Amino acid sequence: MSDSALFPSFARADLAFERGEGVWLETASGERYLDMMGGIAVNSLGHCHPHLVAALTEQAAKLWHVSNVFAAPHQEKLARRLTETSFADRVFFTNSGAEALECAIKTARRRQFHEGRPERYRLITFEGAFHGRTLATIAAGGQEKYIEGFGPKVDGFDKVDGFDEEKVLAAIGPETAGILIEPIQGEGGIRPVPRAFLAFLRKVCDEQGLSLVFDEVQCGMGRTGRLWAYELSGVEPDILASAKGIGGGFPLGACLATEAAAAGMTPGTHGTTYGGGLLAMAAGNAVLDVILEPDFLEKVRDRGLRLKQKLAAVVDLHPGLFSEVRGEGLMLGLVCRRSPAEVVAAMREQKLLTVGAGGNVVRFLPALVVSDAEIDEAVARTEAAARSLLQAEKGAAA
Repeated sequence: MSDSALFPSFARADLAFERGEGVWLETASGERYLDMMGGIAVNSLGHCHPHLVAALTEQAAKLWHVSNVFAAPHQEKLARRLTETSFADRVFFTNSGAEALECAIKTARRRQFHEGRPERYRLITFEGAFHGRTLATIAAGGQEKYIEGFGPKVDGFDKVDGFDEEKVLAAIGPETAGILIEPIQGEGGIRPVPRAFLAFLRKVCDEQGLSLVFDEVQCGMGRTGRLWAYELSGVEPDILASAKGIGGGFPLGACLATEAAAAGMTPGTHGTTYGGGLLAMAAGNAVLDVILEPDFLEKVRDRGLRLKQKLAAVVDLHPGLFSEVRGEGLMLGLVCRRSPAEVVAAMREQKLLTVGAGGNVVRFLPALVVSDAEIDEAVARTEAAARSLLQAEKGAAA
């Protein structure tokens, strides 16, 4: 039995950090690690970005919390900026991605109720999806490893295997309220959804009065080199869940929706204690200040291409270890021919931090402010990790 006072629900690495700057983390003993996981796509501006630090410090000195009982000019400012740069007309702020998804699911269901179709409450979801850890979102994701042991699965989700148009049509029934999908699956292995398939989903939803719901918790907020991942396909959703990078490391999520989709969310239908708090809004506005600077997203696209091409060269050098690189912008997956955990561990030995995902994938999710030189260093350390794995393999065979 561990002597830790914490729940044993994380398989934590025996590594702790005391400070950070940009894409670098430092232990108490002074060891520096190159962070290419960014808190799993959370640290969009890197560690201790001066603009984010200043915004939080300024707000912390004035006021922390007042409750959603009162008027919220701090929320109105960020909501307006989000709607002006997206498809949406309305925003509900949350503390996390799972809560943003819960709000999105409720909004899709409530829309049908509001429009006189209360029997419609089910959402179609997709194999490989990950939507959070609440009882509803693990049911939406449908992966048994997250559902097992938590009692009966929350009803209302119909999972489709693959991005198959015929299977989607077959899954739609008289109780279907909408379709929920990640434009790029994150935990599922950095799997971009074909653009034609997203266009098909939009057409089906329009024809059948359903809500198209996008989960952009991991792939949104500049991660793909566009502010919103849906911009890559030109397909706009009715409802969208955002989190992770939106707060730059401060807990913040948001559910965005069109006027029609949000019309049923009248006073009392949904709420939050901490969602939309003053510190969170200060962080969210600071993140947008930087991401919306001229040429910022263009630089993300350029650096994403640089990283992708250089990782592809590593694949070419070591086809026995890796098979491909996939993804968009600074959301890339290196597909491995062995356990991702083994590869992540070898990278950590080179003081390079990455994170695994489904489908034998190692994810690269660095801060959007990563430099060309830091990308080159990350690839050099990836190559060193590959060599160490091959040397260990030869030693074991000898």
